[in-house]
Amino acid sequence: MIVEETQLKDCYRVSFPTLADDRGSFVRSFDRSAFAKIGLHAPVDHSAEAFNPNGFTLRGMHFQGDPHPDAKLVRCTSGTAFDVVVDLRPGSPSYKKWLRTILKGEESHKAVWVPKGFAHGYLTLSANTTLSYHLFTPFEPDLQRGFRFDDPEIGIEWPSHPKIIGERDRGLPSFSTLVPQLKPIAS
Repeated sequence: MIVEETQLKDCYRVSFPTLADDRGSFVRSFDRSAFAKIGLHAPVDHSAEAFNPNGFTLRGMHFQGDPHPDAKLVRCTSGTAFDVVVDLRPGSPSYKKWLRTILKGEESHKAVWVPKGFAHGYLTLSANTTLSYHLFTPFEPDLQRGFRFDDPEIGIEWPSHPKIIGERDRGLPSFSTLVPQLKPIAS
């Protein structure tokens, strides 16, 4: 496993070695002991996939709030996505900063580690895009939160305007309405 630090504190890009031969290839998409070696002690609670039949479909910006914030490992298994994470932790050196990663299905051995206290979203750049998630906290519907993908306070530079935005995402509030709910990072 190759772990690349990013400019966002505690957020990593992760690559898993691919074994290939005449049959094709094999990649391990999660390795708990390898993650533990870099200080990420997080057993998988559940896994999920999001399939998007159309290009320029937007999902985000989502997170699970306190008292059970979520962490996730996100990778693309088909198509292409412009993946974005935002640090929501007041007191963090990267608070309100965002990171983009292009995730491609043909590079399914690459992933993004989204730590607790971060929002996540993406814009599909091609039809038939699937994102796969390993989630490390139980899903709690009452704790689901989000903010507008185009919030000027965060200023995410999307590569294109979305063509498809779900009803939930169209109705998300501005970032500033979430600030009183956000917790500082632990020292």
